[in-house]
Amino acid sequence: MFDLGQALTCGQVDASLAPCIPCLTQGGKPGAACCSGVKVLKGMAQTTTDKKEAFNCGKEAANRNTSLKDDTAQALPSKCGVPLDTPISRNVNRDS
Repeated sequence: MFDLGQALTCGQVDASLAPCIPCLTQGGKPGAACCSGVKVLKGMAQTTTDKKEAFNCGKEAANRNTSLKDDTAQALPSKCGVPLDTPISRNVNRDS
């Protein structure tokens, strides 16, 4: 699915987080497929460049989905037991 020689793409970020959309828009506990996607995304984003790209793609996706609950998105990694360097949020800026 992911070639280590390529940079992380927004399509990969979107595909990893797609199973989380019901949780992110309606609240509740994330399902196994959602948490698996968060784990896959963390595994794909190993370099600083990939982490920044993942963050920016996540922010873009959050801004496209107006029904996304920002507090639920920020809590998603901890609910899945997958700590991320930056939160999933439309309101957070990351320069590095």
